[in-house]
Amino acid sequence: MKRFLLVLILVLTFGFTAVEAQNFSTHQVKSGETVAGIAKRYFITPADIYKLNPDAKKALKPNTVLIIPLSKASKPKVTINKELQGFVSHKTRRKETLYSLSKKYNVEEEDIKKYNKFLYANPLRKGDKLQIPKYKITEIVEEVATTKPYTVLPKEGKWRIAYKFGITIEELEALNPDMPEVLSEGAIINVPNLNKEEQNKFDDQYSYYKVLPKEGFYRLKLKLGLEQEELEALNPELKETGLKSGMILKIPHNNEIEGGVISEEEAVNLSNKILNNETKHIAIMLPFRMHRVDFDSISDAKKSLEKDPYLNASLDFHSGVLMALDSLKSLGVSLKVDVYDTRYEVSEVSRILRENNFETVNAVIGPLTPASFNKVATELKKYNTPVVSPIGTNLKLYDNVFQSRPADNLLKTKVVNFVKSDTLVENIIIIADTKHVNRANELKHEFNKAKVVYSRKNKEGKDEFFVTKEDIETVLKPGKNIVFLETKNEGYASNVTSVLASLNNKINPEKPEVPAPEIILVTTNINSAFEGDQINNTHLSNLQFHFATASKEYSENDNNAFVKKYNKIYNITPNKRAAKGFDLTMDVVLRIVTSNDLYASVINAPLTEYVENKFAYKKKLFGGYYNDSVYLVKYDDLTIVEVKQ
Repeated sequence: MKRFLLVLILVLTFGFTAVEAQNFSTHQVKSGETVAGIAKRYFITPADIYKLNPDAKKALKPNTVLIIPLSKASKPKVTINKELQGFVSHKTRRKETLYSLSKKYNVEEEDIKKYNKFLYANPLRKGDKLQIPKYKITEIVEEVATTKPYTVLPKEGKWRIAYKFGITIEELEALNPDMPEVLSEGAIINVPNLNKEEQNKFDDQYSYYKVLPKEGFYRLKLKLGLEQEELEALNPELKETGLKSGMILKIPHNNEIEGGVISEEEAVNLSNKILNNETKHIAIMLPFRMHRVDFDSISDAKKSLEKDPYLNASLDFHSGVLMALDSLKSLGVSLKVDVYDTRYEVSEVSRILRENNFETVNAVIGPLTPASFNKVATELKKYNTPVVSPIGTNLKLYDNVFQSRPADNLLKTKVVNFVKSDTLVENIIIIADTKHVNRANELKHEFNKAKVVYSRKNKEGKDEFFVTKEDIETVLKPGKNIVFLETKNEGYASNVTSVLASLNNKINPEKPEVPAPEIILVTTNINSAFEGDQINNTHLSNLQFHFATASKEYSENDNNAFVKKYNKIYNITPNKRAAKGFDLTMDVVLRIVTSNDLYASVINAPLTEYVENKFAYKKKLFGGYYNDSVYLVKYDDLTIVEVKQ
């Protein structure tokens, strides 16, 4: 036993000697401490700690002893400022020396000599009368800059900059609390203070992947087909930091990966790229049907407004157009704008086209209705005049047509890919009514292990549009369950969401050790059934209801300039039609003043984003252009928020 203790003492002795020789120290972790906080205390980086303490990546437990590499410390420069406050008289006693006096009065020997100049030529003797200086000592600490200003380069967005400096998008946003969603070329932001050789280089020969919450190397292997060693070879910093949610990884190109891979396209801010100061000419075509409005009295005019949905829609959209024109004017854009009332009549559209010159028009926005829109598009093909549809989805895409509203199948694809990207899902359930059997079959084809639940039927075989608690309980599993709900029936949507909410996170009292089912609700077709009076929004929030949409809802907390100004002018918050009028007009005009024409802008500005809408136009091989960009959103605490992927 004594021999063992002797060996242990020798090992520890040599161990600590080696640590001291390499300029290391140790730190015992206290409750509540973090790696970042400890690193800051010793003037090193978290990566320096992780390199010598790899277990700290998993968890930092109290009383853990960390090895601290003091040689890596970048200590701040400290300047000592001494301000003379006066003197103390001192008569030298036997055996006193300059050294002992300097320690007694906490001054330097040179300071004593400075004010007792005879000591430069003579030694200190007993009985010498001295003036000992008194100083006010101030330490000026020059902070080591942890961040530095950075100028945004062309094509750089948040994720590229985050990757370049080895941080997550969330960490970049924390360094820049007022940073806009879309970065402008030339903007100045804060980034970590890294030398150029320490920065990651973007390589367009690779894809880039954003690590999702709770993803480890095992799940990434299943999803990306890459071993941990392969990921670390492409991303050397992983060996020091480990995986972090939100970090950007470089990976080989793989078209089969459907979730987490970052699109190369980032939204472009066109407002500071205006190149063409020539006056542009646009036309707006809307079915106001002003000839049907009774202007005899205010009450009669109000009745006309209440009765005519086309007039209402046109006025809302046009109010957004007017706001956009005002904003464009403030940017220095010169515009000629013609507004036409199509009256919801193809014959009126023909008359407008016949009696007005559209050869010099740079773009036409509208009409709203399919027949009128097709008439305008076909007639203006000969001039190659772009015609932009605000709301249509199943249009004939002639070469000069721009369909600004994304197609419904794009919404479905967005939701399906979101579900496929979630590697933590234990179970998938499809709930549908009999009118949505085809959609249920399509989803079953995508997720062949999914369970399908249809609404109950009566004796005659007709759909009753309800399910029971038992119908759903039998197909739920412990852990994460994603449930597709496909219906256009409000009562059915209300019934299903109520049942799901009652089962969400409910522990079985007979089997308390079994994890409760966590239910995430999704749909591939958002419609009025999910927005009616029978729907309980608390249930939707409880179920984190996810869906894809062509336009997201602006948040009143965003302090949006358009919303504030609209509210001030019209004394009402803008609805979706007004927001679409603003967004679409801003986009069309900014595209034609920053490129040769609307067609060229598809290449120069692959993705743009405004208040509620974004536009990423793609060209059909034989035909026109369609918007290929949608939002994924979810209910969160009774509000609808965008899901960042």
